[in-house]
Amino acid sequence: MKHSKLETMPLDDLWTLHETVITALTSKVEAQKLKLEKRLGELGVRFGGSPSDIPQPRPYPKILPKFQNPSLRSETWSGRGKQPRWVSELLASGASLDDCRIQ
Repeated sequence: MKHSKLETMPLDDLWTLHETVITALTSKVEAQKLKLEKRLGELGVRFGGSPSDIPQPRPYPKILPKFQNPSLRSETWSGRGKQPRWVSELLASGASLDDCRIQ
């Protein structure tokens, strides 16, 4: 379809075309994915392995939050990683981490 035809199409027709293209792309990507997974399985068996032999990342335990923003209770932090902005602002204002520790 030429670019000039797209510019003259009504908005409803463009949305219908968009949805049709998205549907077609989704089905083609899924078919390609299944084809590649099948090929990968064949290669794994061919070279002495199976997909279950691929090492999986070890599961990490769920880390519960230890700190809570006093002004917005939905913001929490586990104490790991980079400090959230609200923690940095709290510390800059002179408060301590114990002020926002979850009991």
